[in-house]
Amino acid sequence: MKKISPENLPHLDILFEYLADAVYLIDPETSDIVWCNRAAHEDLGFEHNEVLHHSVLSLQKDVIGTAQWKEIAQVIYQQSPYTFIGQHIHKSGGEIPVEVITTHFKFQEEDFFLSVARNMSKRVALEKEIMDHSQNIWFALNDAADGIWDWEISTGKVYFSPQLKAMLGYGPDEMDPHISTWSENIHPDDRVHIEKVLNEHLHGLRAKYDVEYRLKNRNGHYIWVHDRGKVCSRDEHGSPTHAVGMVQNITDQKYMQFQLEALAANDVLTNLPNRREGEHQARLQVALSKRNEQPLCLAIIDLDHFKNINDLFGHQKGDDVLIFVANLFKKTLRSTDLIYRWGGEEFVLIFPNTDAKHAEKIAHKMHTAFREAKWEGIGVPPMTFSMGISCYPPIEADFDTLVKYADTAVYLAKEQGRNQTVFSDKEQT
Repeated sequence: MKKISPENLPHLDILFEYLADAVYLIDPETSDIVWCNRAAHEDLGFEHNEVLHHSVLSLQKDVIGTAQWKEIAQVIYQQSPYTFIGQHIHKSGGEIPVEVITTHFKFQEEDFFLSVARNMSKRVALEKEIMDHSQNIWFALNDAADGIWDWEISTGKVYFSPQLKAMLGYGPDEMDPHISTWSENIHPDDRVHIEKVLNEHLHGLRAKYDVEYRLKNRNGHYIWVHDRGKVCSRDEHGSPTHAVGMVQNITDQKYMQFQLEALAANDVLTNLPNRREGEHQARLQVALSKRNEQPLCLAIIDLDHFKNINDLFGHQKGDDVLIFVANLFKKTLRSTDLIYRWGGEEFVLIFPNTDAKHAEKIAHKMHTAFREAKWEGIGVPPMTFSMGISCYPPIEADFDTLVKYADTAVYLAKEQGRNQTVFSDKEQT
């Protein structure tokens, strides 16, 4: 038998070089990588020195921002070793599923974290091959969704999957397994709707629980999630005893949806509501004022001699004027007022809970803002506008009639010399 004496054992660096798992030495304060073994940089597709220019924040997809790292670091100090399941980012941009075990230690009075990261790609593939049919279904759900939950309704105990915890920035050993851990992190504005949908499902009034809402992550920020579930067992009285479901992170899709909705609802040039969206909101405001018997005024604005700007300076300068004017209106009007672009150089205004006397004060403020505006900044002579206003009451009418009276009034304002506001006469036709 071959005998090996201690002095003939391989150097520690050699052992680390041949270790199959990735090993990282980390600065707890900054999360910077100060050393790694060969498996670490090869798994990520980097050269050794390239990894040393990275940190946990740049290599770990599920740790976002310094604030989250500091929270995790505090847990590692108190709970060493600490296990985290997440995704390492490959140099190519791909993702590698990893299980990371981190230990805190001191060396020469300095704090360090030693993380051992195991690439789970092969293990995941092997598990998929050996699972039976029912296990494959469960694993596929667990793997395809951002997270799954399993709720024991009678006790309030909830199993949160590691993927769900990672989605919210937590390690697999964190998050109290109780329903309150979920409910207390729902955005306050979404809570009533979610409770309604969930209770209706629990009482058999809905076939399934299916909602989109905002859920707070470890950083204290809200992410958008799509949460779906179903009661899977009931007792002899028909009361629900068990429910399971899945949660998907739809934040990116939601923000894209919001952007598309904004593009569809806003005028591309001025970023004000376009005619379709603005008229929809204006009709709602008029109907609300009549229902609550509150005054409301509607105004139509027409920029004076705007055609001269396009003729003398070109259409690009005309666009600059419209953008400048739209911003001027937004700065001058109240937060409760609605303004939208009607078309060309015309705008429509809605003054909720405002009578003619107060509308006149707002109009004076708007004309003053135009006189004091720095028109030289966009290279055009000072501009003015004509405005016609109709009010409810005295006009006992709907939106279309208010527009008709205001349009007549703005025509009179232009006929009488422009740069003024004219109120509608109820008898005008």
